[in-house]
Amino acid sequence: MAKKKKLTKGQIRRVRANQKRRLDKAEGSLDSALPEDDQLDTPQTGVIVSRFGQHCDVESEDGKIRRCNSRRTIESLVTGDKVIWRAYKQADESSGLGGVVEVVQPRTSELCRPDFYDGLKPVAANIDQILIVTSVLPAFSSQIIDRYLVASENIEIEPVIVLNKTDLLDDATRQEIAPVLENYRKLGYRVLEASSLTFEGLEPIRTALIDRISVFVGQSGVGKSSLINSLLPEAEEVIGDVSSNSGLGQHTTTAAKLLHLPGGGDLIDSPGVREFALWHLEPERVTWCFRELRELIGGCRFRDCKHGDDPGCIIREKVELGEISQLRYDNYHHILTTMDSDKPKRQRPL
Repeated sequence: MAKKKKLTKGQIRRVRANQKRRLDKAEGSLDSALPEDDQLDTPQTGVIVSRFGQHCDVESEDGKIRRCNSRRTIESLVTGDKVIWRAYKQADESSGLGGVVEVVQPRTSELCRPDFYDGLKPVAANIDQILIVTSVLPAFSSQIIDRYLVASENIEIEPVIVLNKTDLLDDATRQEIAPVLENYRKLGYRVLEASSLTFEGLEPIRTALIDRISVFVGQSGVGKSSLINSLLPEAEEVIGDVSSNSGLGQHTTTAAKLLHLPGGGDLIDSPGVREFALWHLEPERVTWCFRELRELIGGCRFRDCKHGDDPGCIIREKVELGEISQLRYDNYHHILTTMDSDKPKRQRPL
């Protein structure tokens, strides 16, 4: 079989330009299919409570939820976005659509998930608190917690660590986990422990959620949906099991959803991710995102110190003196060493 000839850079650019023209034409026809201004009511504000492909659910100020289209000029739309939208004067019963999103208002914050195909993919907007849910089943992992903490610190949104399924803790496991959680407390992180089965520890979580816009994150199977059902029974979140073969959770939430809490505040349940990649960050930023390392930046003997076996490394010295957790230090280096391998290998746009 003849070897396939590679395209030149010029040919690649022309192919991409043709693809973009076809996409723009398709999007233009889609936008032209939307109602004219005289078929739409007056503009009003709303919030995106969920997103489904080309459509989204918008909650208006009166609490009603309508499935809407969005203008093609809107580049990104995620749960938590505050928008300006217009309802159809006469509902389109054939499609079930009730309006059009016209404008997305500026976001105060944005939680993104690195994606191999889409780059940085927004998950939720306008949140002010991230609840990192972990458990003993699947196995407790401080590495995953630290990945989420780095993600939280990077966008400067307050994280709260929640250990779920405490009813499954035996004495040996508790003795193993307790010092890890205590170290997070010493670093200033709030750590809560709860069981969605026995309802133990739910009240502190309810208190933490009051008047905040929070998002639940964590690997699949840690019980995010179970916790939400315990905190808000009417949410009726679908609960999955942990695979007996892999020990990993099964994905249950397929789209982020915004839920209102009776005590005040909103909660966004995001799709579970088993590992939160951080390949989009620079190594120096990862160092900054570890609270105990932040104040030591620039204190090493050499400017290009990798904080490993480098002579005069103040961070390693603090670890050897027991002033910095060996586990956190190991997790820090694990993140750095996996960043390159985590990066997408696909060709970047020219």
